[in-house]
Amino acid sequence: MNPRQVPPPGTDPYFPDHGDTRYRVQHYALDLDYRPVSNRLSGSARLSALAGPASLEEITLDLAALRIQRVLLDGRTVRYTHRADKLRIRPAAALAPGTAFTVEVRYSGNPRPVRSPWGGLGWEELTDGALVASQPVGAPSWYPCNDRPADKASYRVAITTPSPYAAVAGGRLLTRTTRASSTTWVYEQPAPTSAYLMTVSLGRYTAVPLTDPAPADGRRPPVPQTAYLPARLLPAFTADFARQTRMMRFFEEVFGPYPFGEYTVVVADDDLDVPVEAQAMATFGANHLDGARTWERLIAHELAHQWFGNSVSVTDWQHIWLNEGFAKYAEWLWSEHAGGRTAVAHAAAAHQLLATLPQDLLPADPGKRLMFDDRLYERGALTVHALRCALGDDAFFRMLKDWTRIHHHGTVSTADFTAHAQRYAAAPLDGLFDAWLREPSLPPLPQPTGLTPETR
Repeated sequence: MNPRQVPPPGTDPYFPDHGDTRYRVQHYALDLDYRPVSNRLSGSARLSALAGPASLEEITLDLAALRIQRVLLDGRTVRYTHRADKLRIRPAAALAPGTAFTVEVRYSGNPRPVRSPWGGLGWEELTDGALVASQPVGAPSWYPCNDRPADKASYRVAITTPSPYAAVAGGRLLTRTTRASSTTWVYEQPAPTSAYLMTVSLGRYTAVPLTDPAPADGRRPPVPQTAYLPARLLPAFTADFARQTRMMRFFEEVFGPYPFGEYTVVVADDDLDVPVEAQAMATFGANHLDGARTWERLIAHELAHQWFGNSVSVTDWQHIWLNEGFAKYAEWLWSEHAGGRTAVAHAAAAHQLLATLPQDLLPADPGKRLMFDDRLYERGALTVHALRCALGDDAFFRMLKDWTRIHHHGTVSTADFTAHAQRYAAAPLDGLFDAWLREPSLPPLPQPTGLTPETR
């Protein structure tokens, strides 16, 4: 974007060159063929979209350096340009406000991560396979999309790959069909999904069901859970993920019903710096397994994101503390519930650590440079803890359940959350939120009055 141009209303202030606010995508249908040995991807993406309140003279999509074979608008060839990771489509005549339209893009190439201040993002080759880690702007590395978190759509993803490989995507597996030496896996994700939260993972994996037996007392059936991992890692995985189904039940008690139809875990046969967050799915590295539950906090963190970040998504990246603060606090809640260190003790340790670090971070608007700073995670969790101390457990957990219910599959901002929390407080919370979110200096450690020794 030209620095002199004023970005359109709704543009993400941290990534103004990503996304197009003039239309909304309702559904993506992706048909992909991937050859791991040559890292060759061929794809067809069909987007069903709706023009906004103004006439639409140009449709822009985010797509990195892949070669385009054809672009169709409502089934007809159309003029387009593809430069600087932006696909610009020019209709023969402007689309009227509110017009439904479809775009089909056929493309191919050798996908690679897009550059960012945090390293490569998006499609990543593994030693034997591939995965997608798109947060925040890596989705254009593998498919054309409207890459803004507030534009959420449903997905159908078909992936064809050599038969020794499993192809895993977030959503329900509809079919798996083998022809000759290739297998096509078809997934459906009906829930509204931000572009960066759609993922695929390919490897020589064994499928392991994790779901608890259905309760005999008529209670809500358990969430279907499946893991895909190399067979050699199964012994360590069995120990490390032994409590995930129990964790799921606990989070449903404190956060409300799990917001998707299933939950999938992949363990890659490579080491990863951090797990990969995605819609109804998380990918871990082989280094996150040791048979001793050393990394169980990460299992809790990624699972909590299904409520905080995935179902309830940020309108733009300025509000990322809403994702990471709650996921970090979920680690503390699970630790307490599972008999480990209490949330109060975790909060004290986090506060002690932050007191030794530079205090130049504003959680409510950290800026692009600091949006993934470890301090934002800790400070965000402390904000949640301070709110819990102010409200007391009964009001706090009612507030959380109502938050995930009211904004189920929606998008939110910090202002939305502070207004929501205020409805559960007997006194104004402005001072609390100003101190914890809008000032760089670290407030005093909140005092844990009104908290139960163990949550639920």
